[in-house]
Amino acid sequence: MSEQTDVQKLIAEECDSIKNLLLEKNKAYGNSAVDPVKIFSKLSNEEQIKVRIDDKISRISRGQQSSIQEDTEQDLIGYFILLRVCRKFQKIKKHKEK
Repeated sequence: MSEQTDVQKLIAEECDSIKNLLLEKNKAYGNSAVDPVKIFSKLSNEEQIKVRIDDKISRISRGQQSSIQEDTEQDLIGYFILLRVCRKFQKIKKHKEK
């Protein structure tokens, strides 16, 4: 395998950072993003993640300080990944229930 370019290394670094962030939050909060307890909100799991995405996009559009915006961008990327995970998780749950 050939040596990675600087850009390829940065892509891998960013992806690893998001993966680690999501795994840390999952350890801290459990599967709350893809399987919430729904005490107050009765939205579907997928719709709840979409609401979080909307909130993050709103924060970015308001142009916050760069350090806060970077965290918000990481959260936004994480929520898009969680949205994909949620869809796959729901399929797995439905298959197991059969």
